[in-house]
Amino acid sequence: MERRRFLRAALSGGALLAVGGSYALPRLLAAGAQGGLPALVHTRPGDVLLECFADDGRDLGPCRVQRLVLSDAQWRARLPPLAFEVMRRDGTERAFSGPHERPAQAGIFRCIACATALYDAATEFDSGTGWPSFWQPIAKRNVIESRDDSLGMERIAIDCAGCNSHLGHVFDDGPPPTGLRYCMNSVALRFAAAAGGGPQARNAGAGRA
Repeated sequence: MERRRFLRAALSGGALLAVGGSYALPRLLAAGAQGGLPALVHTRPGDVLLECFADDGRDLGPCRVQRLVLSDAQWRARLPPLAFEVMRRDGTERAFSGPHERPAQAGIFRCIACATALYDAATEFDSGTGWPSFWQPIAKRNVIESRDDSLGMERIAIDCAGCNSHLGHVFDDGPPPTGLRYCMNSVALRFAAAAGGGPQARNAGAGRA
């Protein structure tokens, strides 16, 4: 696990230093310590308890699924080149290089690698950074938070709980009601529009545990 972490950090050294925002996150780190925030992401095969959602954002309840674990060659075959560098090498896409505007219709954002539900489109906001930004995940158990001390900074990295792929980082400069900004790489997300394509709700409900 240590070797994989080192290789991912080394290969991502040419990426942008951060996905915007502040780097001193005492409130987030304190909360993570209280919640048992892991120092490293676990990548062993096995099942994982997720919260499942329909594309319209309807909560289908807890579901236990097999964590997606692939070889490097299999990941390269499964993901586009930039998505591979971001999700499996902890890279960062260039700002404003991908879709980042809040969609005009209701729906959710899923992991492009394993289809785990990650964010309700109603929680996206314009952060001005050029990356999709959300004030909360659709369910806390669907993402993994871990300390990221790479590149001489102290940050909280966000990975997909369904496949342990890197998504982005979370910062403490977001809007109400959470004050958080989950700053994601667009190449890691796939938008699934709700059936009917109606307009979004003005606000999403509280995040699920």
